[in-house]
Amino acid sequence: MARSASPVSAPEGRPARGSHGDPRMEDLRVPKRRVAAEALLPGGDARRITLFLADTASNHSGPERASDLLNGGDDFIPAFDEEASAMTFLNRAELAAVRLAAREAEEDGSDLTLPTEHAVEVTLRGGGMLRGLVSYLRSPDHSRLVDFLNEPEPFFPLIEVGAFALVNKRHVVRVVLVKT
Repeated sequence: MARSASPVSAPEGRPARGSHGDPRMEDLRVPKRRVAAEALLPGGDARRITLFLADTASNHSGPERASDLLNGGDDFIPAFDEEASAMTFLNRAELAAVRLAAREAEEDGSDLTLPTEHAVEVTLRGGGMLRGLVSYLRSPDHSRLVDFLNEPEPFFPLIEVGAFALVNKRHVVRVVLVKT
């Protein structure tokens, strides 16, 4: 016989566990801004999602960026799945890439120096392809594309036509320099 789910009850006069009506819990919430994105999954599937980014970043000045979230230490990232209309928790290591609108392209405040830029084609495990521009700042003795790709962060930015993607290096089969 199957058990039916029953709501969590609490002693009279107290909200149920997980209740959002408790004013003490509201004080603990961190303000987040919603950012529309597309999660590219292994094998080529894509899901329309919304990421939740903090108004302030923990490791730099300014708001949290999508790369802060993806390159952070948490294995699972909370997101809202737009197609399923449900909260979901994405395994960061299993995301092939996350695509955002071009207006979400990340500024790091380093526009005072000329970046190194390469037009590339990225082949993902499962056959997916991304094409765009990688742009980065490195010291002259470590400014090669291979140096950039071997940085410890698991995701790297790729500027696409009309979009911005954060690509998971663990899902990259190859990166090819292309002529523009």
